[in-house]
Amino acid sequence: MKPQHFLIAIGIGVLFFLIQLFDPFLKAIFVAFLLTVATNSLNITLSNKIKSQTFSSILMTIFLAVIFFVPVMYCIFSFANYLNKLDQQAVINNYQQIEQWIMDIPNKYEFVKQQLTLILDKFDIAETLKNMLSIGAYLGKNSASFMTDMILILVFYFFFTLYGTSISHYVKDLLPLKKEDANTLFNESSNVMSIVLYSILITAIFEGMLFGFFISNYGYNGFLLGVLYGFASLIPVVGGLIMWLPISIYEIFKGNVYDAIVIICYSIIVISIIADTFIKPIIIKYINQRIVKTPTKINELLIFFSILAGLSTFGFWGMIIGPAMVTFFISIIQLLKKYNSDMI
Repeated sequence: MKPQHFLIAIGIGVLFFLIQLFDPFLKAIFVAFLLTVATNSLNITLSNKIKSQTFSSILMTIFLAVIFFVPVMYCIFSFANYLNKLDQQAVINNYQQIEQWIMDIPNKYEFVKQQLTLILDKFDIAETLKNMLSIGAYLGKNSASFMTDMILILVFYFFFTLYGTSISHYVKDLLPLKKEDANTLFNESSNVMSIVLYSILITAIFEGMLFGFFISNYGYNGFLLGVLYGFASLIPVVGGLIMWLPISIYEIFKGNVYDAIVIICYSIIVISIIADTFIKPIIIKYINQRIVKTPTKINELLIFFSILAGLSTFGFWGMIIGPAMVTFFISIIQLLKKYNSDMI
């Protein structure tokens, strides 16, 4: 047996036990690594300006926590607190008011009245309340575990960012590729993942802020609804509709028809048309040109399906893992195209 074959066999065996040893942390390590790759260009730009990799890593970790993790934890605790303190009688009263409102619809709208009645007939208020309470208990039970995952991700992210250059050089030397091709693969992956991450963050923050500040004028929790709108905005076409339509309907039930019309018009014209169609692409293009070395255009529908697939397969963290796996595959395809063109 050749020495290298013996070492490979020993290495595979040790790797198996290492995976078993670090199994509870593998997801956190993987997510932190993907976030490090995605924010690599931003970290390099920041470290070059402040001339300190340690301080840059600290700032990047704080930035990630404030922008991404703090809003998520706030939503989880808010929902858990709301559902655990849910006034069941108030919900039943609101349901009865909706029933009465449907019964009072004029006969000339009989078709609409019948359809709404059929919907209510299929709606079991008691079962719904039971499910809501179980969701509240589930969120409360798992929030501690979720927070632990977030803390671990931030810790691993800090060290990956701090020692990212050394780790990347070490990994590139291990790859059975030319140094130039290894650099190309890493840079392509970093660029594509950066664009995906920046697109997600810009969409969520920008549109969430627009909706949150506006809706707070009507007595709603602007921060909570803004964060939820940010997540909803990741869904193409109907994302914002998920947020403003229920609020508008609720305002109509309260008798505030004018307020409902204003909310609808603002959400469609200001956010969906002006902000999403015209302003957001300009911001992404600006970041693309200033931070990312090689700007890359990724289809938004592909991003959406990769997020959806990631969520369904890996849970919450699939929102990061899904797009990362897809973009890494795209990077490999780009490198294969380069090999084929060189052969021709």
